[in-house]
Amino acid sequence: MREASRTTRQRIADRLREEPLPASALAREFDVRAADALSHVEHISQSLEPTDETLLVAPPTCEDCGFEEFDDLVNRPARCPECKSEAVAEPSFVIE
Repeated sequence: MREASRTTRQRIADRLREEPLPASALAREFDVRAADALSHVEHISQSLEPTDETLLVAPPTCEDCGFEEFDDLVNRPARCPECKSEAVAEPSFVIE
C-alpha cells in the first residue's frame, strides 16, 4: 500500500512496530496533537486484540527518584507523588 493511502493510525502503528515512542514524539512526527496521538494509540491497541501483536506501555517514571507506581500508565503526570519532582518522563508505547 502506498504511504499516501495509509491512514495516520496505520502509519503510527507501523512506527510503533519499529521502536518505543512517547505520545509527544508521535504528535511531532505525524503533525497531530498529543491528545490525538494518545487516542490513535488507544484505538491501535483495540485493533490488535484479534492479532498476535500486543501494545506494550513503558509507564511514566520519575527521573529524580525512579518512582514508577503511577495510577495512570498512559498519561504523563505533572509531578511525582513520592518526591514531588516535575521531572517525570512520559510513558512510551511499542507494538511487539
